Amino acid sequence: MAIKLHRIRACVFDAYGTLFDVNSAAHACRDSLGENCERLAELWRFKQLQYTLLRSLTGNHADFWQITGDALDFALATFRIDDSALRSKLMSLYMVPVVYPEVYASMTRLKAAGMKLAILSNGSPEMLASAARNANIADILDATLSVEEVKVYKPHPSVYALVCARLNAEANEVCFVSSNGWDAYSAKAFGFKVLWCNRLNQEPERIPETPDAQIATLADLPNIVLA
Repeated sequence: MAIKLHRIRACVFDAYGTLFDVNSAAHACRDSLGENCERLAELWRFKQLQYTLLRSLTGNHADFWQITGDALDFALATFRIDDSALRSKLMSLYMVPVVYPEVYASMTRLKAAGMKLAILSNGSPEMLASAARNANIADILDATLSVEEVKVYKPHPSVYALVCARLNAEANEVCFVSSNGWDAYSAKAFGFKVLWCNRLNQEPERIPETPDAQIATLADLPNIVLA
């Protein structure tokens, strides 16, 4: 990668879509979901994010576990699936999402170089702790930051401010990494240096401000921030 980010003290990661595959629960139930699997996974994720934004705008907060369940119920109802055992299985699998294959090696390399590492996510503390343990990265994280500390969802600036307060770092000393374009652009507007892990080759967002660079996977990350 040609770009280098200098004077970075901490790398902070979004969780779902960046470290963990948000569709892995649905994919694990493909036999039960059949031809609806991909469409249900997409709708589940869409409603999950929509509900975070709606609850933030209306000031009617609920934690991410409830929102994830509500979004799943909407998706199941849309496809006329009435199966309580399947719902329970999907929710259980969401607690232990599949980690992307390059995550552990990339994070351990950064940690060995003295970089502070953290997760900043909409996920509830319990969800994030479970996912990190399952991915074998819990012990290399300096902090796991949940929006539950401020009771509002990304992209509210108070969420990004948690990083500076907890890691004792200035915004421009933080490299924030997210696969969600809206999150990456909003974190840049807050003042972080930002890498958009554009796993799905999405089009650029039309909101302020543009991330410093795009990467395809986290494998490229250590070469950029260990300048």
